[in-house]
Amino acid sequence: MTGLRDRDIVVGIDPARDWHLPLAWAADEAQRRRLPLRLVLAVPPRHDTRHVDGTPGQMALRRAGADRLEQTCDWVRDRHPEVNVTGDLLGGFPAPSLCGAAKEARLIVLGSRRLSRTAEFFSAGSIVVPVSAQARCPVVVVGDAEHISQQPPYVVAGIDGSASATAAVAFAFDEADLRGAALRVVCVWQRPVIMLDGEEVALRAQRSLLSETTAGLSDKYPDVHVTHEVLTGHPVEELARAAEHALAVIVGRRGRGGYTGMRLGSVVHGLLHRAHCPVITVPTE
Repeated sequence: MTGLRDRDIVVGIDPARDWHLPLAWAADEAQRRRLPLRLVLAVPPRHDTRHVDGTPGQMALRRAGADRLEQTCDWVRDRHPEVNVTGDLLGGFPAPSLCGAAKEARLIVLGSRRLSRTAEFFSAGSIVVPVSAQARCPVVVVGDAEHISQQPPYVVAGIDGSASATAAVAFAFDEADLRGAALRVVCVWQRPVIMLDGEEVALRAQRSLLSETTAGLSDKYPDVHVTHEVLTGHPVEELARAAEHALAVIVGRRGRGGYTGMRLGSVVHGLLHRAHCPVITVPTE
C-alpha cells in the first residue's frame, strides 16, 4: 500500500446529509497518512436541457455549493491546520462525478443516510451504492462514529478467499498499523444444507484460509497484533457483531471477488444498516 501514499483522500460532500462525521473521519485519516484532502461537491442538472448550467436556479445551486465547500474546508483547517485541503465544485450527477474525480484517489469517504436498500438504489441523489460498486479505490462509508474509547482499539477484516478479500486484509493491516490498533481477521462459514465432509473438516479449511490470507503481512507489520477467527452464521450478522466496538470493518468488494454467492453490494448494504462503525470496501488492485 505504500505506493499509494502520495495520492489524496476524496470526500463526497452532500448538502442533504450531515457532513461532520465523514469529514472528521477523512480529516483525521489525512492527518495520519500525511495526505492532501479534496472535498468534492457535484451540482446535478435540474432539467434535461442543453441550457441547464445557465438557468437562475442552477446558478443559485452552484453558489450554495461553493459556500458549503468553503465552509467545510474552513472546518477541516480548524481541526487539522497542517492538512492541505481543497474543494472541487463539479457539474453533473453526484455518483459519476465523484468516481471520475477520484480515479487516482487513495480513498473515497462518504456519509450515509441509512436509507433502506430500495431507497438507496433508486434515490436520484444516492452515491453510496454506485460509488462503492464502481470506485477504483477503497470506499469508506461513515454512518456512525468510530469507537475510539474501546481499549485496546481494533479493526475487523472479513475474508472469503477471493482476490478482493486479500486486498481488504492488506488494507486492514495498513489501517491497524497507522492507528496502533489490533486486527481481527474474520472468516464467516455458512453451514450448508448438505454436509459432505463434516463440519470439522470445513472449519479446518477456513482456518487454513485465514493463515494463507495473512501470510507475510504479519512480518511486514510486526507491531500489529493479529487474531484469526472462524465464525458460523450469516456474513453480515457475524461481521457486524464482531465489529460492534471496532474502529472500522473492512471487506472486499463483490464484482471482482467478495463473499461467494452474494450480490454486488449485499454485504455492504447489510453492514451499512447493522455495523456501528465506519464500513470500508476494497476492490481488487
